[in-house]
Amino acid sequence: MRKILLLTILAFSTLPAQDVDLLWGVKIPMRDGVRLNATVFKPKAMPAPLPVIFTLTPYIADSYEDRASYFARHGYVFALVDVRGRGNSEGDFEPFANEARDGYDIVEWLARQPWSNGKIAMWGGSYAGFDQWATLKEHPPHLATIVPAAAAAAAVDFPFYNGMFGPYIIQWLTFTSGKTGNPKQFGDSTFWTEKFRERYTRNLPFRELDQIVGNTSTVFQKWLDHPQPDAYWDAMYPTPEQFAQIDIPILTITGHYDGDQIGAMHYYRDHMRYGSPSARDRHYLIVGPWDHAGTRTPNREVGGLKFGEASMLDLNNLHREWYDWTMKSGPKPAFLKQRVAYYLVGPEEWKYAASLETVANSTRTLFLRSTCGASDALHSGSLDPERPMEQMAYDRYVYDPLDLRPGALETGGNPNSLTDETEPLHLFGDGLIYHSAPFEEDTEINGYVHLVASIAMDVPDTDFEAALYEMLPNGGSVFLTGDSLRARYRESTRKPSPVDPGQIVKYDFRGFTWFSRRIAKGSRLRLMLRSPNSIFLEKNYNSGGAVASESGKDARIAHISLYHDAEHASYLELPVAGGR
Repeated sequence: MRKILLLTILAFSTLPAQDVDLLWGVKIPMRDGVRLNATVFKPKAMPAPLPVIFTLTPYIADSYEDRASYFARHGYVFALVDVRGRGNSEGDFEPFANEARDGYDIVEWLARQPWSNGKIAMWGGSYAGFDQWATLKEHPPHLATIVPAAAAAAAVDFPFYNGMFGPYIIQWLTFTSGKTGNPKQFGDSTFWTEKFRERYTRNLPFRELDQIVGNTSTVFQKWLDHPQPDAYWDAMYPTPEQFAQIDIPILTITGHYDGDQIGAMHYYRDHMRYGSPSARDRHYLIVGPWDHAGTRTPNREVGGLKFGEASMLDLNNLHREWYDWTMKSGPKPAFLKQRVAYYLVGPEEWKYAASLETVANSTRTLFLRSTCGASDALHSGSLDPERPMEQMAYDRYVYDPLDLRPGALETGGNPNSLTDETEPLHLFGDGLIYHSAPFEEDTEINGYVHLVASIAMDVPDTDFEAALYEMLPNGGSVFLTGDSLRARYRESTRKPSPVDPGQIVKYDFRGFTWFSRRIAKGSRLRLMLRSPNSIFLEKNYNSGGAVASESGKDARIAHISLYHDAEHASYLELPVAGGR
């Protein structure tokens, strides 16, 4: 033991002198008496009080020590704060429920400390991105700026999307159960896949998943009791009036393949809609070719795709420059040439626009058509620029919730792969595929695609999934964007309404994720529409009842017809830059 201690001392003696001081176990009082725990990092040489940055996290403060040290070495005080009920903080953790009030109290407490100059900022992504918006909506006087990355939005993209839950939520709730970090349990993919498969193959209600995985101590059941936006969720999101009152600079960061892009963009677009002109002018947006983690630490390889060196943006440095600009009267970061910065895949370069609306300057419409059906990749329909003139033309597929064939079992493929060819090729009769003609020239598609589908079915409810791919000249495929829609929410996510069997209904798919890519000359687009049937999703048994409580005994086979004729056109709209 003495030898080990001596070797340890010698090893540390060779390290350079540290320039950061640490305050461990700092207790921040909340208005209700609960104390949250903070670990505070300060520059060692600190002749005067400094601006303070903090992150509020359920993932245990120690996880972000490297970030805190970085900013402390660059002239800031940084506080890592555990949300209530997690890490060393007191209280009970209920996701999304307390962060608004707690964030306000943290801001104002930090502003009063002797090492603080009263200017407070926030850092973080995902849940910590949500925390920033939750805190901002309460308008604490000393909050100077926020930089939300990959910000989750409650009831927008998590824990459900368009009313559809996924089993990942119990995996995440187990990750954030109790006081500890639980990273090994969270990362045990074999365990989670087995449990998700068990629920799926036995056709058990989604509501029983917490029992199946052995963790009934979470808010899982409470969430399932609120399967659509309502007062419970509304309390967690800024109101139009709160957006209108925002008066600080904001930098929003997301990625083409960010799992929380929908939430991040929802905040951004709502602020653009409700915010004052001066506030909108100080809200900047960055959309990189990144996945969820890449919105904080970019990686050139994402899901089998490799992007250019320009994608490796130094986000720590960009944050520092942003904080210098907004809290130290420094110059604006040179990277932010205009209010919107986005990465164009293909040329592998950053481009700029004054707004999201000006990224594309035209719309190209492709109509869904077929002559011999559209059942798979080898017998597909077409995406045609000419409007259909046929009468009563349609394609059909069947979705059987009890179909447990090996192919259907893993529908959804590898959720981390963006170049997986197995999904669109093998739909087992449970979906439709349409191809465009080869592009005659390189074409930039930037923004949100929009699909209108005229559909009739013989059940009161089902789920739809749409996915768009670029089919490369060499036969490879690249996933571009996707959207999902539960039929009962086709008119409103707040007011479900059953479908009248046999009625032809227009479904608007407006939730596709944003992307920017130069489609290569000779490439084609592939559009896939199906009813998802996967271990990774809550299964809709098509009965029209409470989906979370449905089981195999409620199952109804859905016979689905997609119309594409003169009276009932179905079409795909593409936002094109410089196109015709």
